Amino acid sequence: MSLKTQRVNDANAIASSTISAELVDKKSQAITQQFAKNVNIHGFRKGKAPVSIVKQRYAKQIQQEVEQEAVRESFQQALKDLKIEQKDVLGNPAITKFERKGEEIDVEFKISLAPKVDLSKLKSCVPEVKVKEPSLKEIDERLDEIAKSQTPLVEAKATAKLAEGDTANIDFEGFIGDKAFEGGKAEGFDLLIGSKQFIAGFEDQLIGMKKGEEKDIKVTFPQDYQAKDLAGKEATFKIKLNAIKVKGESKLDDEFAKKILNQADATLQTLKDQIKLQLQNEARVKLYNEELKPKLVDNILETIKFDLPDLIVEQEMNILLNNYARTLTQEEFEKFQNDSKAIEEKRKELESEAQKSVRITFIVDSASKEYGVQVQDNEVIQALYYEAMMAGQNPKATLEFYQKQNLLPAVKMAMLEDRILTMLLDEKNNTSSASKGSEKAEKPKTTKATKEPKEGEEKPKKAPAKKTTAKKEDK
Repeated sequence: MSLKTQRVNDANAIASSTISAELVDKKSQAITQQFAKNVNIHGFRKGKAPVSIVKQRYAKQIQQEVEQEAVRESFQQALKDLKIEQKDVLGNPAITKFERKGEEIDVEFKISLAPKVDLSKLKSCVPEVKVKEPSLKEIDERLDEIAKSQTPLVEAKATAKLAEGDTANIDFEGFIGDKAFEGGKAEGFDLLIGSKQFIAGFEDQLIGMKKGEEKDIKVTFPQDYQAKDLAGKEATFKIKLNAIKVKGESKLDDEFAKKILNQADATLQTLKDQIKLQLQNEARVKLYNEELKPKLVDNILETIKFDLPDLIVEQEMNILLNNYARTLTQEEFEKFQNDSKAIEEKRKELESEAQKSVRITFIVDSASKEYGVQVQDNEVIQALYYEAMMAGQNPKATLEFYQKQNLLPAVKMAMLEDRILTMLLDEKNNTSSASKGSEKAEKPKTTKATKEPKEGEEKPKKAPAKKTTAKKEDK
């Protein structure tokens, strides 16, 4: 066997080998003998069939095994020649040439190797972290939201008129023409005006009604309404307003704080401190996800350079190409599929993105080992279940889809990446906070002439956190 090898760079190597006719024949004889011991041929006892008959009967299978073993030996010899350990090899080699010349075999293959990733500059890539302190106004607004959510509904005065934000206790029955339809009737139903829980126009026509008042309203069901027999039809609803309910008043004191925090020694100030921490965390998460994590990834890709294994980059390009193909219409896909030039151009276009993806994956993998950061399999499953439930999907079916498509490793790597980026940013944030704390401790006491502004005065105003909107349920 003649062998030539070349170490292209830290992550790639190539090898070529000519397997002699003598070696091919030797392997063929050995594998044929092995076949003869194990196969059953009619008219002969197991293992007693003549070698010539075995060779004739199983010629194709024997040839395949000869070729596979020859290539395997060439590969192992190439690793030895290149002084590469098996543990550093990524996947199987890519055979770029396999040619029989008489009884000889010429074979060439590419080998991808785990790159060497230097993380010494990783922490220098972390951008400055400045999480804004919540203002007193924001804390009070969140406290007011909590109070409203905990305040029970009380019946409004008899003279009150129904307004947006009130809860209407109603009896109703729906008709198409003169005929009542199934599912269109309820008694004592509490409807929050402005929630858009019912179909468009329903709630708006109730505004201004008084307790005990009865009214007929007309609405039109949407064309895509789930009940096909009602879709697009005009309906009349007979309404009776039984009561108007409004939020009562909550007394914001220590007793309220004890109830919310479920702590016997809690005070209103304790609750405000907890709200402040919650707002800080929300601001931190938003800052990380919307601004700092993308910037950190860009910095990492710009700073940490190393050779990439070509075969892994090509695999990623194929994944991206398949993802692109899934976005096409059937007509576009068929046209794209039959245009080899367009496919190659698209692959080339995706190469840079694939390289970035592979680079960050190796950096994340190295960082996870360096810092002992892990994501367990059960965490991946829990994350998928949560996302599915939040999207109103079947969690079990979602998990099965990800398993069948072999997408769980990609989800796990994405979670690991997010965890490491968060760790790096948190570390920078904690260092900055400690530094600020130290500076504050060294400041001299302020005099009237140098009085510092009160907390919250210099802070930019921030809208209160949005509430989660309940899922719309048409009636």
